[in-house]
Amino acid sequence: MKKLRVLLLVHDLLLPPPDAEDLDWEETYPYQMELDVQTALRELGHEVETLGVGDELDVIRRRAAAFKPHVAFNILTDFHDITAYEAHVVSYLELIKLPYTGCNPRGIVLGNDKALCKQILMWHGIPCPKFATFSPGGGRSKKVRLPKGLDYPVIVKSAVEHGSTGLSQASVVKNDRQLEKRVAYMFDKVGGDVIAEQFLPGRELTCSIVGNGSRLTVLPVWEVWYTKLPKNKHAICTEQVKWDVDYAQSIGIKTGKARRLTDKLSKQVQTIARDAYKALGLSGYARMDMRMDEHGDVYVIEANVNPDLTAIEDFAEAAEEHGMDYGELVQMIVSAGIKYPAPWKAGPSKKYS
Repeated sequence: MKKLRVLLLVHDLLLPPPDAEDLDWEETYPYQMELDVQTALRELGHEVETLGVGDELDVIRRRAAAFKPHVAFNILTDFHDITAYEAHVVSYLELIKLPYTGCNPRGIVLGNDKALCKQILMWHGIPCPKFATFSPGGGRSKKVRLPKGLDYPVIVKSAVEHGSTGLSQASVVKNDRQLEKRVAYMFDKVGGDVIAEQFLPGRELTCSIVGNGSRLTVLPVWEVWYTKLPKNKHAICTEQVKWDVDYAQSIGIKTGKARRLTDKLSKQVQTIARDAYKALGLSGYARMDMRMDEHGDVYVIEANVNPDLTAIEDFAEAAEEHGMDYGELVQMIVSAGIKYPAPWKAGPSKKYS
């Protein structure tokens, strides 16, 4: 394996300190993903420089000009605390002609917009729940109502934010009054467009993919479930579940290879995930979030581009189930980034200028 110079791009507040590898997990938790990737790259033999990126992007160009990396390992998921700017960071990497890991700019835009994502997938015949969107600029006189053909219950969430932002048990609504109240809450607390999609009781599945174009590695189907969830609660990954470790443990959160799936059904889920990945023009790596209803039908809920790469999280664990250790997964992501056919690669040009 060729040893590379890798510029690891992280948020400046999540830059691992020099002694991070000697610290306890409780201390490294905020930047554990960044530390895991950094450690894996170095153990693979690559020369790594980790750059904390704050409120300007020119630091990337300057560091790249000096370090001359073969690739940037990009784990920046927003810029100026705005998720929609994630794609702009990657566009900047393309403009300075620096190969990068993860999804391309157009794929990020399509994947991060839950409504647009579903429209494209449905056009391709990929099953998605019915939905409606609401914009904060609609005016007070315009009532928030479901369109014909979309029935309660629906789940209300941000159309553009990820990480379960604003999602709670109250997000599942059953009538017009609850819908109006929840949409108003999302406008006020989160901002931006809001999506209300058909709520599908059932199993929460994910399927992770690495690669570009038709050269894809589809990992085993994964599942999230709860062993101590009260009967009056919905089995959804709320913001509290995602970010409050004590609460998640109190309701018995479990993740692992999808339970009780026949080989035929497992392959069907993987095929749906692969088709969605290709339909959205994704590259690098991504995780498709899905739900299986009581009839065994599978629907794509959203595309999660550049998902969490922490060594103990679902993506890495699914790779291990597939037969790859963490280092092999990181190397596969690096290789996919170098091989991605970015537009600037079509002709000769001077880098980092």
